[in-house]
Amino acid sequence: MRLFRLPEFIRNLLPQLEWRKSETEPVIYLTFDDGPVPEVTAFVLEQLARFQAKGTFFCVGENLTKYPEIANRVLEQGHRLGNHTFNHLKAWKTASEPYLQNTKKCAEALVPYLTPSEISGEEKPLFRPPYGQISLNKIKQLQPDYRIIMWDLLTCDYDQALRPEACLEASLKYTRNGSIVVFHDSFKARRNLEYVLPRYLEHFHQLGYRFSAL
Repeated sequence: MRLFRLPEFIRNLLPQLEWRKSETEPVIYLTFDDGPVPEVTAFVLEQLARFQAKGTFFCVGENLTKYPEIANRVLEQGHRLGNHTFNHLKAWKTASEPYLQNTKKCAEALVPYLTPSEISGEEKPLFRPPYGQISLNKIKQLQPDYRIIMWDLLTCDYDQALRPEACLEASLKYTRNGSIVVFHDSFKARRNLEYVLPRYLEHFHQLGYRFSAL
């Protein structure tokens, strides 16, 4: 069963996490997980540039160290980078200490890409747990140092059993004012991403929405 949006009661159990922003403004917060990687991240950047859209890229630290030139392109084009652990760990299968150390390792890889407000300490860096898996103990330990970002809409673009047309239909249906939307700049998601993202951007651009980084 695909859950494009988690039930409200689950969100209410974890109100300290960020699921959605403004409910009144026509703005969408695009996020992209698991990159940066060659070709796919470049495609995302090209599409965002077409609509003067800004987004937030939650980076796997291992990919950052492999492809720093792509991460620099993301930053140069006015987007923001966030922490997605160094090795894309599952929180429910990883003890707190190694999980936090892995997150710290990713944070170290992200140092060259911090925003001025993050460097000055005025704003916390961003963290998204891979697979959306998190525990109360890990939240308690991470939250003093991070804004923990979840989502209002998961496009499920990584699901290779999901037809691109169905992925687009669901993505359009479940987006609303202030949605934090998850796409994936990964090879696994590439087929759906390349079909859905340009059509998604065009649709909401025509409706007068802005696309903003977190």
